[in-house]
Amino acid sequence: MLIKTSLLATSAALLLLSACGGSSSSDTTPSPTIVEPTGFTFDAEPMIANITNDIIVEGYNDLNTKAEMFHLATLSLLNSPSQATLAASQEAWQTVRSPWEQGEAHIFGPVDALSIDPHLDTWPLNTSDLQSLLATQSGFNADVIKLFNDDVQGFHTMEFLLFGDGLTDNAKAIDEMTALEREYLAATAEVFREYTQSLYDAWTVRHDANDLNSSAYKAFLLTPGNDVYASQLGVVQELINGLIGIVDEVGNGKIAEPFGSDINSTDTSLVESQYSWNSLADFTNNIQGVHNVYLGRTSAQSSSDIGIIDFIKAADSELAVRVDTEILSAINAIKAISGNNDMPFRQAINDVEARVRVQTAIDALGILQASLENDVLTLLKEWNS
Repeated sequence: MLIKTSLLATSAALLLLSACGGSSSSDTTPSPTIVEPTGFTFDAEPMIANITNDIIVEGYNDLNTKAEMFHLATLSLLNSPSQATLAASQEAWQTVRSPWEQGEAHIFGPVDALSIDPHLDTWPLNTSDLQSLLATQSGFNADVIKLFNDDVQGFHTMEFLLFGDGLTDNAKAIDEMTALEREYLAATAEVFREYTQSLYDAWTVRHDANDLNSSAYKAFLLTPGNDVYASQLGVVQELINGLIGIVDEVGNGKIAEPFGSDINSTDTSLVESQYSWNSLADFTNNIQGVHNVYLGRTSAQSSSDIGIIDFIKAADSELAVRVDTEILSAINAIKAISGNNDMPFRQAINDVEARVRVQTAIDALGILQASLENDVLTLLKEWNS
């Protein structure tokens, strides 16, 4: 009787342990390991869509529209030469220059694959070949211009024709411009407009104009998982690397190379947009383009939207604010180079006091580049995409 009671009690105890998830000491089944999540989560789809459509595509639409306005201005100058039509063409050149320079913050895809960048913005200009063409040929049209090398067409050819050599001023007089120069300018502006249209079409219609089944390039970013971008991570990496690339180019190339190591090693021949004295506007627009992608909106768009800053906020809100501040500091430092007398960059690098301001801009760009490379780009490793 006692034995029977003991066995029943033992059986009941075992059933209770089983029901409660217990196990005997002989059970060797390991308990499941609970892995704590690491990194951060962020849905990049809205950000990618916004940057692609409202910054990149809209930027190329703006470039294309302003390229057409510039072409029309050069036709007016060709057919009705005057100081007024020359000034209008100069202003139109500066206007179309702005969206191009801002767009250098995302200079990937068709702008590279279709060689649009060298077609539009090869520097330095081959002034000797340009002047030889003007001296030996009797006329120019778009079909002829397309046959020439990139270093005698595009932005800087048109800049040289419109503003002169930029050595002492950027105020060319109409009587300094020949009829053949006006013809070359208008033809080059027409070719320029064709290239900006091709760029816009590649992003919005077909990335390969020769393939009717080719998709718009924007589709690669909007729907990753394709031959170009395997995932959202690839798209975000492309966008961040675009920011790093132009910050590096401005700080270590466009500014630092002509600046030299000291005042005795400056090289004004390396100053881009030196004929129009537009260099500082170029540099400012380059970093403004960085800010556009960072915030997900341009300065003309008042409403807030989703940009790289929101990706960073998901991981580190303090870093997001710091990088934003560094971008603005770099922009302000570039603008400050001109000083109180609106000194052009080509003169500033040879001025003792201005060189201090140039160095300040280089330093600000270096700080920004380091943050993008060491703090922002590395977040991709922590992102649970």
